[in-house]
Parts: sequence; C-alpha cells; structure tokens
Amino acid sequence: MTKQARNTKASSAAANTAAALTEGDQAPSFTLPRDGGGTISLSDFAGRKLVIFFYPRAGTSGCTREAVDFTRLAPDFDKAKTAVLGVSADPPAAQDKFRDKYQLRTPLGSDESHAMLQAYGAWGEKSMYGKKFEGIIRTTVLIDAQGRVERVWRKVKVDGHAEAVLAAAKMQS
Repeated sequence: MTKQARNTKASSAAANTAAALTEGDQAPSFTLPRDGGGTISLSDFAGRKLVIFFYPRAGTSGCTREAVDFTRLAPDFDKAKTAVLGVSADPPAAQDKFRDKYQLRTPLGSDESHAMLQAYGAWGEKSMYGKKFEGIIRTTVLIDAQGRVERVWRKVKVDGHAEAVLAAAKMQS
C-alpha cells in the first residue's frame, strides 16, 4: 500500500469515527484522570444531564475563552440541572494549571490515550497551515439524564457557543 493510500485510509477512518456518535445513541462510558487528582466517570453524572466540551489544548486562546464561558454560565447550567465537563488530551498537571490560572469551576478530564475522544468523535484529522495531523476536533455533546446523546455540536466556533449549549440544555429540561 502506498503512503498516500495509507493516509487516505486513515483519513476515512478518522472521518468515520467523528461521524459515529449521533443523537439518540447511548453515551459511551468513560473514566478519566481529572484536575485536582482522582478520576471522573460518566457514571458520576447518572440521573443528571451532562455537557461535555472537548477542547484542543489548555491555555490557548480559543480553549480559554470556551472554558471561561462555561464557567461564567455554571450557575445557569446548575439551574437547568445540567453538569459541565471539559475534556482535552492535556495531562492532569496542565489541567490543574489551566483551572487555577483562569479560576475555572468546571471539572477537567484528561484523555491522553485519546480513547474517550475517539469514542465521542472528537479526535480526527485536522489541518493547519496546509499540514494535516490528528488532533482534537472542538466538539460538544449534551447527554440527557438517561445517558443518551441528546445533541452534538461539531467543529465548534467558540463565540456564543456556551450560550447556545445552555439554551439547548434548558429546552430539554
């Protein structure tokens, strides 16, 4: 198989993974190391709605704005009976620094293995400055209180996104 054919096959696999999770699916279970130590799991949110926002890298401008927006709206998400979790591939120590520097109030999970990111369709081919590479595709998933995927936002644009997710969470109350 040529290098180009392998790359095309890998790209197809990444695209298929990203499209695999759809509304109505059972949310894939996970257990991740989290900021502050310990772990966080889907089962920790049983009986409650959950927003998971996947962000490429702690401390970068877009990721910071997104995390700060979700933190700012945390009381409103609480009123909508919806928990919020941020997930990236950053190690827990980086998540701790990110949380502390920006006073984030949402838990932050660390998926260095990319297993959860892949299960949720948030890992795949990206392109920057003409180069293609594998990485986190900014994605948000709203899970209902029964553990089913209620809504998926792919290739998220940060501005106004947390507000749109909150509106969706309120509609599903």
